[in-house]
Amino acid sequence: MHELSIALGIVKIAENETAKAKAGKVERIELEIGTLAGVELDSLEFVWSSAVEGTVLEYASKKIHVIKGEAKCSDCDTIFNLENVYDTCPNCNSFSKRILKGKELKVKSLEIS
Repeated sequence: MHELSIALGIVKIAENETAKAKAGKVERIELEIGTLAGVELDSLEFVWSSAVEGTVLEYASKKIHVIKGEAKCSDCDTIFNLENVYDTCPNCNSFSKRILKGKELKVKSLEIS
């Protein structure tokens, strides 16, 4: 379950940023996670409380912004929604594309005190 390592990585980022700001804890954390990032949101939610226990994130509220996949066809320049990385262009059925959105996995903001 790689979601646990993702959650622990988020904790490390929060602890580093809190230390830099000489703050004691995080009140709120906002994450951006793309639908193509390979993160199972239910699994992340399941491991979250264990990962943050005893850390600066233990009592923080969490907001996840889900970024839907979007791509641009390399053959016909159509921009289209992408549910899976292997989806074809709906206009010309080409597999050749550039992913524009949906692979995000980042801490968007931390509210610290």
